[in-house]
Amino acid sequence: MSENQVVVATFAGEIEAELAKGSLEAAGIEATIAKDDCGGMRPELQFSGGVTLLVNADVAEEARRILTTPSEPAS
Repeated sequence: MSENQVVVATFAGEIEAELAKGSLEAAGIEATIAKDDCGGMRPELQFSGGVTLLVNADVAEEARRILTTPSEPAS
């Protein structure tokens, strides 16, 4: 984790975190996923600490807004 990164969301699993990361990256915000599951060998450890999504502190407010805004249905 970079010194200027902050947690903008925590998820129960990696799939949800990856989807959120994709939403941020589609908006031009670079994001990082942090998890402690022994390199994938013990995925059950994600449930105890969660999977966190981090962004640079200067875009954290915008990232949180994107993550909490409901998406538009496809037309």
